[in-house]
Amino acid sequence: MSIQALPFLVEQDHPRVVTIRMDANKTDWSQTFLLRADAHRDNLYNVWDLERKHLDQAQNRGAGILDFGDVFCCMQGRFDKRLDYDQLRPELHVGAKRYLDSCVDFLAESYVPYSNNWCLFGLGNHEDSVLNKHQTSLHDRLAERLRANKSPVKSGPYHGWVRFAFSFCTTHHFSYHLWYHHGYGGGGPVTRDTIQTNRQAVYLTNADFVVSGHTHDSFHLTIRRETLLANGRPVLREVEFLKCPGYKDEYSTGKGWANMRGAPPKPLGAHWLTFYREGLNIRYEIGRAKE
Repeated sequence: MSIQALPFLVEQDHPRVVTIRMDANKTDWSQTFLLRADAHRDNLYNVWDLERKHLDQAQNRGAGILDFGDVFCCMQGRFDKRLDYDQLRPELHVGAKRYLDSCVDFLAESYVPYSNNWCLFGLGNHEDSVLNKHQTSLHDRLAERLRANKSPVKSGPYHGWVRFAFSFCTTHHFSYHLWYHHGYGGGGPVTRDTIQTNRQAVYLTNADFVVSGHTHDSFHLTIRRETLLANGRPVLREVEFLKCPGYKDEYSTGKGWANMRGAPPKPLGAHWLTFYREGLNIRYEIGRAKE
């Protein structure tokens, strides 16, 4: 597959900050990103047809891909209490001694065709569990495999920042700031993790977007805040809170760990974030990537 240059540059000058630089000189300029989490690609119940559909759409649109953790599932390792070989994908039946290697191979085979679009692999609790038990960083190894195929992808920690930096008309510079956290807690059967938005709004004072996954819920919630500029002028700013649902569906099978603990059906998919130029301003639109 030929590698086509994409209209952005991915940099990482700080371990917790990825900067994506874009040239927005054309008046009809736009750039899209796919925001996703919890693919659990090596899980038996990963919905690959839907995940691949969205990856193909990202590739066709020249979109950047930002993944916020648990791209791996890897629950069949020796030290995992959830170990159940009946839940192992047939592609991973290569012997217990190479289980983690086979997971990296399997995901690399799935994602290398999209190497050029990938900007970030964040750390999720499943990758962190493997790191703690087996002393190997799966998302770092996957990123290395993609970079060997000319990918700009960077590895990120459990929570960090993505800075979208735009330049146009020679002297105009602008940026939006996205704060991400893979997620924590159980989400809650009633709130579906929306209660965390008010808590995060207290300590995130410079974020335009707040993105998380983990609970496999999906929402887009806007909080409007007032702030005072250095020149003494009050302004209102909107902060977009996004929850990424993921690509694992155990509920429909009636099997697996999620069904045994009584988990409800969860939405599937991701979010699209599109920036576009309007005069001397950079605007954005948010939409669901779904079935």
